[in-house]
Amino acid sequence: MQVILKEDIANLGYKDDVVTVKDGYGRNYLIPKGLAVIASPSALKVLAENQKQRAHKLAKIKADAEAVAAALGELKVVITAKVSDAGTIYGSINSAKIAEALAAQGQDIDRKKIVVKETIKEVGNYTATIKLHREVSVELPFEVVAEKVEE
Repeated sequence: MQVILKEDIANLGYKDDVVTVKDGYGRNYLIPKGLAVIASPSALKVLAENQKQRAHKLAKIKADAEAVAAALGELKVVITAKVSDAGTIYGSINSAKIAEALAAQGQDIDRKKIVVKETIKEVGNYTATIKLHREVSVELPFEVVAEKVEE
C-alpha cells in the first residue's frame, strides 16, 4: 500500500514522502492517527502542486537548518552527571539531557532530533547525531564529566 506521509516518522520517511508500507500498518495505524493518507492519483496531484508552491519556503527552511548546523559545530558541550565510586553514572545520558545542555548554551533543539547510538553509562567523550532537516545532519561531540561533590 502506498501512502503520503503527513508528518516526519522515524525510520519511515519525512512529511510529503510517498512510501510503501504493509496494508495493516497503513490502515490500522498511520491513516487512523492522521499520520498519512492513501496515495490516490488525485492526492498525488495535490501533493505535486503543494510541493511546487512550497519550493522556495523549503529552501529557506534548509538554509536555516544549515545555519544551526554551523552554530552547533562550534559548540563544546559538557554534561555533568553523578558518578559512583566505580566510575559509572547513576542512570544514563540520553537525548533529553543533551537537549538540556544545548538549551543552556542557547541552542533550542528538540530532543527527538537527537540520536545517540550507544547507551552512555560512563564518563568520557561521545558523539550524537542531530538531524535538523532531511538533508542536514550534524555530528555533535560531547563530554560527560563527573559532578563535583562538595564536602
